[in-house]
Amino acid sequence: MKRDPAIQQAIHDVREVYETWSRRPLVRDCTGRADCCRFRLVGHTPYLTRGEALVAARAWRAAGRKSLDLSADGACPFLDPASARCRIYEGRPFGCRTHFCPAAGGPARRDEVRDLIQRLEEIDLRLGGDGPVSLPVAVGRALREWR
Repeated sequence: MKRDPAIQQAIHDVREVYETWSRRPLVRDCTGRADCCRFRLVGHTPYLTRGEALVAARAWRAAGRKSLDLSADGACPFLDPASARCRIYEGRPFGCRTHFCPAAGGPARRDEVRDLIQRLEEIDLRLGGDGPVSLPVAVGRALREWR
């Protein structure tokens, strides 16, 4: 992965946003059912800022992967079909942490995440991103940057 200081800072800053979210006293309880990872089934695909895509791509590379394999059934490319677990759980995008799973507590309210979304948008702007992009497109772009 590139050692560009701006990219390294962005990755650090996105992880700080994720850490801030994890410390909020909200009732969240991921059950590991992975229903929310079946995008076609739930009718939602997470959208990522460029910083989030960098974090996810870095986690994907750390798992020994070089490219995204899109699933024929519309599941998240990070979902392991054998175990039904996220292969980048610690690097999963903000939307996966806050919006997609009714079993984990349902969507976070806008007022609970507004400040963190704004921080992610500021990181995106710093990186020259073009706003949130669907997960497969955003992470695919990030992975191609590092070939």
